[in-house]
Amino acid sequence: MLCPQGAVAGVAVRGGAPGTRETDLLRPENTAPQVHAVLLTGGSAFGLDAAGGVMRWLDERGHGLAVGPVRVPIVPAAVLFDLWVGDARIRPDAATGYAACEAASAAAPAQGSVGAGSGATVGKLFGLAAAMRGGIGSASLCAHGVTVGALVAVNAVGDVLDEQGRVLAGARTADGCGLVDSTRALLEGRMPAPLVRRDNPGSATTIGVIATDARLDKAAATQLASLAHHGLSRAVSPLTPYDGDTLFALATGTAAGTPDLAALGALAAEAVARAIRNAVRAAVGLAEPTLPAVCDL
Repeated sequence: MLCPQGAVAGVAVRGGAPGTRETDLLRPENTAPQVHAVLLTGGSAFGLDAAGGVMRWLDERGHGLAVGPVRVPIVPAAVLFDLWVGDARIRPDAATGYAACEAASAAAPAQGSVGAGSGATVGKLFGLAAAMRGGIGSASLCAHGVTVGALVAVNAVGDVLDEQGRVLAGARTADGCGLVDSTRALLEGRMPAPLVRRDNPGSATTIGVIATDARLDKAAATQLASLAHHGLSRAVSPLTPYDGDTLFALATGTAAGTPDLAALGALAAEAVARAIRNAVRAAVGLAEPTLPAVCDL
């Protein structure tokens, strides 16, 4: 997500297994006033290399924080783990990040099994063989004179829930044709798969960006990112210590007014929940490994 002229930013890292870059400088007490892009990527920690390509693209166009004789683009990033899907030797790098900037537009972004959502999966609590396709999704809402949008890549351990709280995508039954309610199964005594609990604790994450045209300072942007996490609890169940959930908030300040932060937080949480559902609804299934999408069931 490009904001080359600069935007106020905050971040809330709630998950137990995050993969991030440049998040400390977003703390309200730290000096960097704005960021120039936010990157969401797959590839686990390897994928953070893509931020270098975003920096190069911005640098070539003269964008960045003025530091002495140069401008340094500020590009926070978050990654998700998807290396078990496809060839693990193929992951985002600086060239990928540069290409993403070249392809960026003001049009509504593609959703589903694209970009940071290409290798995303959900419903992994009872083993990878029972998982389904995740993806990347977006949604936006307008109220109180402002717009709040969300772009979310969904790679959760848990299930994705629909608007009525029913499982939309998640762990599948033994025959692969139905859905297990993972939270209900836990409450009834079923244990998570050993692969999730012990051997692969960082294999999931939901990451995203909330953007608004409201005028916020860094402290308020940080609060907005934190409030947006309530959208995860509406649309993902269960949330686990194996997820590295991270949400950024951007504020451009171009709207005429600034509503109460409670209203902004409600809009952000709802946008996140809708974006998560849109992500899995737009996903496309894979044959190898077997990863059906919502449309396949």
